[in-house]
Order: sequence, then C-alpha cells, then structure tokens
Amino acid sequence: MTMFPLRPMVAADLPAVMDVQATCYTEVLLESCDALASRLALSPTTCWVADDPHRPGALAAYLFTHAWPETSLPPLDGVLDDGWRQAPTPASLTWFVHDMAVAPAGRSRGLAPRLYAAAQAAAVAARLQHSRLIAVQSAAPWWRRLGYAPVAAETAARHARKLADYGAAAVLMEKTLAG
Repeated sequence: MTMFPLRPMVAADLPAVMDVQATCYTEVLLESCDALASRLALSPTTCWVADDPHRPGALAAYLFTHAWPETSLPPLDGVLDDGWRQAPTPASLTWFVHDMAVAPAGRSRGLAPRLYAAAQAAAVAARLQHSRLIAVQSAAPWWRRLGYAPVAAETAARHARKLADYGAAAVLMEKTLAG
C-alpha cells in the first residue's frame, strides 16, 4: 500500500493546494490564494498537507484550521489578520476547521482522518477546547462521525448571513475537544 506522508503546510504548498481545491469544490466555494495564505499565516501549526508520492510537488490532500473567536465566523474567501487576538481570552476562542479537501488520487486512503488528527493534536496542545466548522457539499455525515453536531438553531440564526455564503446546504457544526 502506498504511503501518503503528512506534514505541516508551508507557503510553497499553496499552488498545489489551489490545484486540489479546483478538483474538489464547486465554483461558489473556491477561495483565492490570498485568503488561504492568510489562514496558513494565522496558524501554521494547525494547517497540514498530504504529499502525493506518485507526483512530486503535488498534494493528495490539505487541511486549513485556525483559532477564531467563538462569537463569529470567518468569512468565506476573506483575507484574515490576527487583530482579533488582542481582544478575546483563550476560553473565548474556538478551533475553526476551515477547509479540508482530498484530491481524487488520495481518496479512500484514510487521508482526511489522518490530517484531522494531526491538526487536532496541535489545537489541543494550544489549549483550544471547542471546535466549529461549516460542512459543505453534503459532508455533514462525515463530520458527525468525528463527533460534530449541528449548532443550536438560535446560534445558526445569528450567523445566517455568513453561513449563506457557503451555500444553501451548509451546516454549522461544533464539538468539544478532548484534552
């Protein structure tokens, strides 16, 4: 069985990330390289990739995650900065799982759970205790298997405008992280 090595993402991976993104998402969910680069800059320890051993320089999968204030959602395709870090206390931050994509060459190889576990370990080490994500393209059942559940209706309603950018079927989900 071919091994797909995992490693923390670096800025030089972004062109290959863009290639994977283009094979996995509908046009409405595609994000700019600048938006994704800002997420990597925000939290390099919680962004991971799986190299494609069959194609040097190509990726089989990637995962972007970062800390974010629990009271808001980061914008889709928005460039993030770390100005919010001065206001919130660590207890008011959540580990936001922003984007995970597995290219066709990496599917059915267990890459998604491996990427998630690596990033989660870094989030727990950073003392984040809660996680949120927006499930798109019918991915909610997969995230449920990892312990996520839809947020309460009133919480989803507070975030309705940003949530709508992710598509009509997007589901805001959350879970408590085990430390």
